[in-house]
Parts: sequence; C-alpha cells; structure tokens
Amino acid sequence: MTENSNQELISILKKFKDHHVAVIGDVMLDRFVYGQVKRISPESPVPVLNVKRADYMLGGAGNVLSNLNGLDVKVSLCGVIGNDTEGDIVQGLISEKNQDHEWLVVEQDRPTTVKTRFLSGNQQLLRVDDERTDHVNPAIAQNILDNFIALSTQVQAVILSDYGKGVFNRDMLAQIIKVANDLSIPVLVDPKGSDYTRYSGASVVTPNLNELEQAVGREFSRDDLGVVGAAEELIGNTSIHAVLATRSQDGMSVVESDLENGGFKAPVHFKNRALEVFDVSGAGDTVIATLAAGLATGASLKDSVHIANYAGGVVVGKVGTSPIRIAELEVALSAGDGHDTARGISNGNDRPGSVPEWDEAKEFIQKWKRRGLRVGFTNGCFDILHQGHTQYLAAARDNCDRLIVGLNCDSSVSRLKGADRPVNPEGGRAAVLAALSSVDMVVLFGDGEEENDMPIELIRMLQPDVIFKGGDYKEEDLPEAAVVRSYGGDVMLMSFVDGVSTTQTIEKIKQKSA
Repeated sequence: MTENSNQELISILKKFKDHHVAVIGDVMLDRFVYGQVKRISPESPVPVLNVKRADYMLGGAGNVLSNLNGLDVKVSLCGVIGNDTEGDIVQGLISEKNQDHEWLVVEQDRPTTVKTRFLSGNQQLLRVDDERTDHVNPAIAQNILDNFIALSTQVQAVILSDYGKGVFNRDMLAQIIKVANDLSIPVLVDPKGSDYTRYSGASVVTPNLNELEQAVGREFSRDDLGVVGAAEELIGNTSIHAVLATRSQDGMSVVESDLENGGFKAPVHFKNRALEVFDVSGAGDTVIATLAAGLATGASLKDSVHIANYAGGVVVGKVGTSPIRIAELEVALSAGDGHDTARGISNGNDRPGSVPEWDEAKEFIQKWKRRGLRVGFTNGCFDILHQGHTQYLAAARDNCDRLIVGLNCDSSVSRLKGADRPVNPEGGRAAVLAALSSVDMVVLFGDGEEENDMPIELIRMLQPDVIFKGGDYKEEDLPEAAVVRSYGGDVMLMSFVDGVSTTQTIEKIKQKSA
C-alpha cells in the first residue's frame, strides 16, 4: 500500500474513540512479586525471596481491554471473577482506565484466576497459577450471556478471548455468535484448542502458525502457499468467514471466504513491521484489539489488518506485556515504510522520547523494575538549567539505574516563583532536561492547584524506588517522604553546588541589561 493509503488508515484511527467493543472471555490478574535473594533455605536447597513489593496488571481478556483502552476505544468486559481480594483488584484496575467492569460476574466458589511471578532482580524464580479450568456453572454462564445480550445493541464489534479457563462452552459460543451475526456485528476470536467448529459463524479467528497446525490436525509448509492452504481448509471445515494467521517474523496472512461468489478471495500477505523484537508477550492481544477497533469503525478487513500489523510491530519492540497506545500507532503509520517507526514515542524502547502522561510513565517504570533496575525520582522547576542542576542530576543518576524528573508545569512555576516566571516554557524545559544523559524520563505535574505544586500524587502513582532531594531539606520536612516510605522506598538527600541558582542567573542578566 502507498504512503497516501497510510494517511487514510490514520483517518480510521481517529474514529476509534467513537466506538464501543465488547470483550468476552477469561479474565486474569497478573501479579509480579519482587524481592531479593540473599540466602538458600536451610529446609531445602531453594532460594529465600525477601519480598519488597508487588505489582498488578490485567491479564487474559483483561489485557485485550488494556489494548483497546490504549486505542481510546470504549470497552465492556464480560467474564467471571471470584468473590475475593484479587477480584476487587481486577475491578479497580479496570476503573482506573475509566472502562466498564459492571458486566463482570462474580462466582462465589471460584477464585479469580491469578498468575503470580516471583522475581529477584530481573530473574524469574517461579510462576504460580491459582485457577480453575473447569466450566463455570450454568447459572454463571447464563449471566455472562445475558450481559452480552444486554450490551449487544451498544457495541460495534465483539472479541472472544478464549484462554481455556472455563468461561466458554459450545452452547454459549453459538448463542453469542448468533446474536452478533443477527445484528451484523463482527465477531473476532482469539482461539484455544483444536476444535474450531466451536467458533462456527465467527467473522475472524487469529491463530498463530502452531495453533493453525493444531486446528487442521497436520503440519504444513510455512511459506505463503502452505499457510493459505491450511487457512482455507480451516474455513471449509468450520464456516468461519476469515482467518488472520500471525506468522511471527514473516508477518501476517489473511484468507477470507467469498460469500457472494463462493470459494475464497485472493489472500493478502503483510510483511513484518517490527524494527526490533524485544518481547512477543501479549502481541496477539494487541493485534486482535486493533483489528476489532478497525472493524468497529466499518473499515474493511484488509485495512483493519494493515493497521493491526503495525500495532503488532510496535508492541513487540517493548519489554514485557505492554498495551498499544494510539499515539504510538499513529507515528508508526506516519513513518510507513521508513525506519522511524517509534521516533517521538520511544527511544530504543527503553526511554520515552516525548514527555509521557502519568499512566505511560508508570508503564515504563514497571518495565524497568521487572528488569531489576532501581528507579529514582527528583523534581523541580529547572527554569534555566545551570551547573548546579546538572551536577545534582548526575549525582542522583549515580545512585539509581533510571532517573525520572518531575517537572513543574508553567502555571505551577508561576505560582511558586512569580508572574514573570518561568523564563522558559515547560516544553523547552522538558526538552533540555530529556537531552541530558543523566535523565531517563521527564513527567509534568502541578497543572491543578489541588496538587499544591508538589509531586505527592505523581510519586504515589509512579512509586519510584528512591527519591532525591536537595541537602537543604530534612526528611521530616518532606510530605512526599512519607509516601515513599509507605511502599518501602528510600529517601536520599543530595548536596547542591553553592552559589549557583536560577534566581541568581536571572538577576545577573537583569543587571547587565540595565
């Protein structure tokens, strides 16, 4: 496709925010427990993990919701959680994204599915799955179906996220697909197992090559011809309308039945759009979410897959399971066939290349922490950058692996320093700070007076491992110190260069110009 067509695809992105997608499936909670191993247990030859903290993310069908949320799509999630603390956490994480959790059904005697990973540094020691995979009881299944039927007139696409954890039975799948088809709503399936007749009548299924081999019950040549033959065989056996086969480094292939003329439309192959592959975790959720968002707008299957292919290329360049963001996707599409897919959004995947919003900053910090990196934080106005600033920031960076600077926005600086400040606007101040080798991220705060021009809420959300403050403070005088200590973080007081300040610099300029 040409560069002009990519601009047309960008116009489809801008319609995402006006559409609503239902996600039905196996909801999970991913828990990451971090600590240090300093000794071996005397009871048996196993490491003893001294736990420091735990982080939580939505998994399974919840990760599909996270991706749709990143695309600015309205999402309603239908599934089952337990009457437990983990179920409450799932609902809280959904609420943080301003998405619906009211369609989740609570099953009293079934635990919320939780996958817990124990890590020391960047080494995963153990994963523990707390789950049941038997089918939910018939009453719960009916409640989930009833919730979807109530939602069906409000949504423009449906995703069935099947992880084999017991939400779907054959009868429920058939009824969901029939309701959607009667309303001409596309149904997309992230499949599980070998029996795809369960998904008969679905608009699109999205197997990878291993799953496609399992579905047709045979191995096949993994070139274009072999993939197309297997996909056509699957469609012929199941009455599914189309197969989107994800092929890792070989991109994606779309095989679609020709309902008007019989047989199949000409297959379409999309080359891999990833510039670098760091982690394929969650890429399938990103692809199906983006595909559903495109189809929800009324875009063609071909255009929707084209967009989803770019989205997949972006997320495999991230570390860990991270949802797509619409700004990242727009940059990737704007770059087209060039080699600048992530410019302006990420810097080598490890640092954001623009001033991130708080939730995006938190995403980067979580990835850093999963790699065992120590994350530091400091804050200030940094109106005119001088030697005192650079020496202080360099010293702070020497005491952590990644340094975040919380930067007072313009209105906050004016309240703190006077109506004639700042000298440099927040965009310029942020750009200069971000260019320093000692600074890994710049995040703005203080836009609302309710923040009291202090980074307390920002620290509470980001949870850095250590905060740095100038040596003219005492810890007991810092309200943010209590927040950091509450989750096990540290406070470190740093020295400044004497005789250098922004105020002194401004006064010198005024004297020379007088």
